[in-house]
Amino acid sequence: MQYTKRAIMEGFLKLLNERPFDKISVVDIAETCKINRNTFYYYYQDVYALADDVFRLETQRFMEENSSCKSWAEVFVKATAFTEANRHAVYHIYNSINRDRLEKYLYDVIDAGMTSFVRAEAEGLHVPEKDIITMASFYTAALLGLTVKWLGDGMKQDAENYIADIARLLEGSIRFAFSHSTSALPDKND
Repeated sequence: MQYTKRAIMEGFLKLLNERPFDKISVVDIAETCKINRNTFYYYYQDVYALADDVFRLETQRFMEENSSCKSWAEVFVKATAFTEANRHAVYHIYNSINRDRLEKYLYDVIDAGMTSFVRAEAEGLHVPEKDIITMASFYTAALLGLTVKWLGDGMKQDAENYIADIARLLEGSIRFAFSHSTSALPDKND
């Protein structure tokens, strides 16, 4: 990534960790990055496009670095790593009119991790593709709901501790569900 573009993103996140999203202007970002406004506009149409790009790049980074997780709880922890590292920034976005951008980012990251994990859980079983997609969608929705609740509660709990009890209760549930459902499928030779 270009130096100037990275500086704009870092400056934006720095400001977002300090103040609400709707209190950040292009002028603020330009001053923080020591660039002029025209340079900002060379890269981004507005602050919203910048926020979208930050989320897009973070989603891409997550997908590259976390293609295989050993549990759905690990997916949750890794998906919330950016959130943990940028607590105030994420909280400011969560409490702004741009909450939908944050939720889309979280959905994309959680869905990518869950789909990969569910596929791994289905290995060696004759699981129809639609069942893999259904299971990944179910867990994505559940984890997104938990994440939004965690954000709404002010991210007071550590992400790993937040999910630990649920993980203990659901450990092995995906593989079990697939094993049970594939044994109930009619034999194609009948």
